[in-house]
Amino acid sequence: MRFGDDASLTNVSLNKSLQSLTVIPLGGLGEFGMNMMALRFGEDIIVIDAGMMFPESELLGVDLVIPDITYLKQNRANVRAIVLTHGHEDHIGALPYILRDLNVPVYGTRFTLALVKKRLEEAGLLQSTTLREVLPGRRVEIGPYEVEFISVTHSTIDCVALAIRTPVGVIIHTGDFKIDQTPVGGVPFDLHAFARYGNEGVLALFSDSTNVERPGFTPSERAIVPRIEELCRSAPRRVILSCFASSIHRIQQVIDIASRVGRKIAFVGRSMVDNVEIAHSLECLRIPDGMVVRPQDIRGFDPKKIVILASGSQAEPMSSLSRIAVDNHRFVSVDENDSVILSARIIPGNEKAIFRMLDHMFRRRALVYYDNSAGTIHVSGHASQEEQKLLLQLVKPKYFIPVHGEYRHLFRHAALAHQIGCVSGEILLLEDGKTIEFTEDGVHRRDPVTAGRVCVDSGSLEEIEEVVIRDRKHLSEDGVVVSIIAIDKHTGKMESHPEIVTRGLMSDNGQELIAGARAVIINTVEQSNAEEKSDWGVIKEKIRVDLKRYINKHTSKRPLILPVILEV
Repeated sequence: MRFGDDASLTNVSLNKSLQSLTVIPLGGLGEFGMNMMALRFGEDIIVIDAGMMFPESELLGVDLVIPDITYLKQNRANVRAIVLTHGHEDHIGALPYILRDLNVPVYGTRFTLALVKKRLEEAGLLQSTTLREVLPGRRVEIGPYEVEFISVTHSTIDCVALAIRTPVGVIIHTGDFKIDQTPVGGVPFDLHAFARYGNEGVLALFSDSTNVERPGFTPSERAIVPRIEELCRSAPRRVILSCFASSIHRIQQVIDIASRVGRKIAFVGRSMVDNVEIAHSLECLRIPDGMVVRPQDIRGFDPKKIVILASGSQAEPMSSLSRIAVDNHRFVSVDENDSVILSARIIPGNEKAIFRMLDHMFRRRALVYYDNSAGTIHVSGHASQEEQKLLLQLVKPKYFIPVHGEYRHLFRHAALAHQIGCVSGEILLLEDGKTIEFTEDGVHRRDPVTAGRVCVDSGSLEEIEEVVIRDRKHLSEDGVVVSIIAIDKHTGKMESHPEIVTRGLMSDNGQELIAGARAVIINTVEQSNAEEKSDWGVIKEKIRVDLKRYINKHTSKRPLILPVILEV
């Protein structure tokens, strides 16, 4: 089995009189996240999505990773718009950084743009950015492109695929999708639109590969209701449920379940509160009057009459659920016989942190539910193999290009398309930066463009093209601070005063600064409970955050801070 990768596509000398459409993938082909793709016809470029991804653990001090947009900056005058498929961070998270260099209109659905507004407001870019709301089923013209927004179902709301009519042919980009036949919001997956384009003729289909390793169909979002309702109804005390804050359908169902079993609802965590407020203000979320308990009232509320919706399902070090697990949250604690439900996929790479967090819950004798072995408490938002096949058969593209996934996902999606035989031309495997050009006489490989990852320190909006350069910049301008703390894991006590080593930071008041930093560390450790002290991930993050704040306040510098815990 052979696909049209770089080796099999010919790099021909094209007749310049032929009309051509160039596809430039800038992110999301070879990794999960950072989704971004550009289309160029003549001098007109449109960009599909602008996502971010979270860094691997070895990228010390990096807050997030965004696509390298060198190509777009080099062609800044030709970029007409950014078109968004939906509001997940891996599709919109890079906008606050990219729009500083590309001041172009942003098209998206109502909820998607509401999430974008929040991020642009925080970055001080809202007033200078043009946001254009679109409706599923409608079409807009952007230069030579006519874009139709096709309603699809996913794990958040207001999601669309894009059918882009160009002088060369129709391109369909699915965005993220699954085919949910009983959607919670009542807005169905528009199979008819895909079939209509399939009958008309589609030049190329770019389709979501995330769940290609899963056979069958992805269950409907409604599949979670029986098990979660059963757990809420039988729970002896309070229920703490964590899901992705963008899963508005999941949140709606939990609210409805709580109402049916006679419990109130409380929302905990910044992202959860923000997204609920946005969705409720847009009337995308129905919350009965008198249903909501304020976070500050949770401790005094009857534990048998409340469901707490908390963010932090991936055990991010300072997220609400992580702090709840070690009894370090202002408003919520876990007691014996409380029910903790993790209604979210465990993202690969996060397993260790999540299970460590769940261990803390078990230590408190909570009733913990975190997988589907005894009933469905989570379903994916991405299409499995049978849905991917169905879409391919409806669209019947001339060319097929898998997107959104690591290389094995793209390869297996290509193999699936080859297996069902509904692609009349070639199946093409691309990676970030590898461009192709469609013309009247076929598809051709073009020279690759600059693509890759840009590391970002979100506190300063500073972009670092390579992590080595970023660390050198830290070391040369702001220095490095290494704090060494010896802690007895059994007692949680420090065995000696913290030792602090600095390079590139010392000034006239250096000794005074170090003495203050040592006091900050001692205070942080002493104010932490025993479980936090025994969890190196949590205590190191607390020390890093507190030291960062202290040093920035006294020196206006942002050194690289590396806490080291010595177990005694």
